[in-house]
Amino acid sequence: MSQVIPEKPLRVVVWSTGTIGRHAIAGIDAHPDMELVGVWVSNPDKEGKDAGILADLGRELGIKATNDRDALIALAPDAIVHTAMADDRVFECIEDLISFVEAGINVTSSGPVLLQWPEKILPPEFLARIQDACDAGNASMHINGIDPGFANDILPLVMTSISQRIDEVRVMEICDYSTYYQPVVMGDMFGFGRPMDYDAFLWQPGILTMAWGSVVRQIAAGLDIVLDEPLTEEVERRAATRDTDSVSGDVKEGTMGSVRFQLIGKVDGIARVVVEHITRTDAESDPDWESPPAGHDGCYRVKITGEPMMQVDFTHHGEHGDHNVSGMITTAQRIINALPAVVAAKPGLVTAIDLPLVTGRGLVSKSPANGGA
Repeated sequence: MSQVIPEKPLRVVVWSTGTIGRHAIAGIDAHPDMELVGVWVSNPDKEGKDAGILADLGRELGIKATNDRDALIALAPDAIVHTAMADDRVFECIEDLISFVEAGINVTSSGPVLLQWPEKILPPEFLARIQDACDAGNASMHINGIDPGFANDILPLVMTSISQRIDEVRVMEICDYSTYYQPVVMGDMFGFGRPMDYDAFLWQPGILTMAWGSVVRQIAAGLDIVLDEPLTEEVERRAATRDTDSVSGDVKEGTMGSVRFQLIGKVDGIARVVVEHITRTDAESDPDWESPPAGHDGCYRVKITGEPMMQVDFTHHGEHGDHNVSGMITTAQRIINALPAVVAAKPGLVTAIDLPLVTGRGLVSKSPANGGA
């Protein structure tokens, strides 16, 4: 299916201006098929400030941020790009998304990530409620990003299109998180910098399945296989061997410094689809675990075992920052560039494998790259 091109620019509201939202503002401002018409903020200190200033664009856009939810809904935008923190308020966030589609506003969002493929995570009656809300508002909802998202849904599934036999699909994130600014995620959810016996949220039974089960099951659906249930969770945490600086809170020797986890989808007891994360706060630690390619501080790796054997290392790096900065940009751009297709879709929850071709149409620079000739 070819990509969707809107007949006129889509009127878009950005919902939050944090680590992803500020990049969403910049992305919509740069997109010829979109018009920024509103910005929501939760921080009262940001209220009334111009969106361009909040996005560090160095210029004003003429759109003032507000925490007046009703005023933004009343704008009747074509879509909301929702980038508010969802990890620590999953069901409250889902209620927000439901209210948007009920009001007739299409929405793309970076979370909650379980909505990428919520079957077997949310009960059928909850899924029916989401569909009913979409039907009532004649609107669609799409949740995506980079991981969970493009790096472990479309990318691996496209790679399987050149397979003759598939024994296992393994999607990996291998990253140094010391420059990732998200103290709640790093401390409370992962437990980095906390004592080794700290009972971090992510390592509770069932949480990895809630967070990344959508990835495993969506790949399985794309391959037309039925996985054993429940999925298998494996976690190995290690203590830091030296003090390490981190923007989300320094990691002291002896506290948790790295983790490797796997979420394994099996068929008849054999691993067929695996999500694996290797997360370090010290790039030099744990040399026995896989590392990014030389010269890179992070990567997404797709390994397909079968005939032929395939591996792709997907690296990214910000023009003015590291892989954690570009991770926020790629997350924002995936849900921005998908907007025309989501708006054109029939009402309901739109998954990655439902989408037609999504490209960066209209985003090719009009000036030489990096000042070159």
